[in-house]
Amino acid sequence: MDILIVDGYNMIGAWPELVQLKQKDLAEARDRLIEILAEYQGFTDFKVIVVFDAYDVKGIEKKYTKHRVDVIYTKSEETADERIEKLANELNTRTTQVYVATSDFTEQWAVFGQGALRISARELLEEILDTERRIEKKVEKTQEKAPLRRINLSQDMTEIFEKWRRGKK
Repeated sequence: MDILIVDGYNMIGAWPELVQLKQKDLAEARDRLIEILAEYQGFTDFKVIVVFDAYDVKGIEKKYTKHRVDVIYTKSEETADERIEKLANELNTRTTQVYVATSDFTEQWAVFGQGALRISARELLEEILDTERRIEKKVEKTQEKAPLRRINLSQDMTEIFEKWRRGKK
């Protein structure tokens, strides 16, 4: 199994669509990121975990699943980088390859030293856009192969078939 751990705010600060959303509503930008990652997860079979900082926020750690993506808000006094390093260390095994999506160069080297592979925000965005294009092509091919669902019939023919269906002559 492959696992993708995403530094959430790093992606929000790097992807044009999310940068614009962030300026209006940070919560909406987070939700959109999770939606994008859920679509990516569904097509690639990666297990996706997105981590958001709560470093300067009072409160407790929060974990939940949304659209089958695991979402983690770090506990107070813990950065997303620290949590990502812990996760990468815990989850990377002989049968599991961990990928970490962040453009933080120091973080990339830290997780690389633990056996995880790194993906920059730009690289992940390109991968997601490529995946969306592949999904669109697959949908188009499926629609081309699909039989017509409805045959246009005149009102007279429709009435005749309806009578037959009901067993009337």
